[in-house]
Amino acid sequence: MSDKTVVVVATITPAEGREADVEQALREAIPAVHAEPGCLLYALHRGTSGAFVMVEHWASAEDLEVHSGAPALVALGAKLKGATAGPVDVQALEPLPAGDAELGVV
Repeated sequence: MSDKTVVVVATITPAEGREADVEQALREAIPAVHAEPGCLLYALHRGTSGAFVMVEHWASAEDLEVHSGAPALVALGAKLKGATAGPVDVQALEPLPAGDAELGVV
């Protein structure tokens, strides 16, 4: 198992008129994802563009891989089908520590 944590940012852009549906689907998935092994953070945000941004922090790459096929994410994918303006943009981030050791890296 990896000793490196993983930070992910997922951006979900709702189709026009489907904003409430997308937000509800995301909110419904959150409690189940929070209960998944290795979930350190799974926090929903709304961007200035109206897109939803999920900021995630996983204990390991293995935990993130399990999450990608977990029931909560599979159900979320089904609920989002047809409700988004395109595919979810998922980016796993590589830390580039700088500045204060406590503030410059997750």
